[in-house]
Amino acid sequence: MDRDQAVEIKKRLNDVGDALDRASRALYKLDKQEHERFKEPLIEMYSTLLFRLFPTLYAEHPELEPPPEPPTIVSTLRWQDVSLPHPISEAYLDALIFAALKPRFLKMARIVGEVCVRCEEQMNPVDAEIIAARIIALAEAGRIDGAGDLRMWRHSEVRLPP
Repeated sequence: MDRDQAVEIKKRLNDVGDALDRASRALYKLDKQEHERFKEPLIEMYSTLLFRLFPTLYAEHPELEPPPEPPTIVSTLRWQDVSLPHPISEAYLDALIFAALKPRFLKMARIVGEVCVRCEEQMNPVDAEIIAARIIALAEAGRIDGAGDLRMWRHSEVRLPP
């Protein structure tokens, strides 16, 4: 494939990513059972796009790969500055966070996102910054392990302690 074809394919793959994002947002409006039916296939589509299609394109045309994202602080909210919305409790958030964590390191952004989704599914939306502040507090207290600056969600990781 020549460069012009690769540029056109990249544009179309980006369009697919945008469409998947819109579909994902639409799924939040479904009830839990319907949402669950669509969740896994949608994740598979994202995975194919991000981990198979784009890498295949970039292997042939590395000049089209976007530059790496510089590490940036996403949030500076501290747990002691948080006021939880009713009926959300610290124990509720902790349970959702611990359920999302694994013994291996996972990106902070992934855990924040998963907990946000769980809160929305249970009709208890909680701001992502609040969830991140709680995760950071748990890491500072030694209840979970963190690697990197946890304020940089896409450039840090958390896990259950061994």
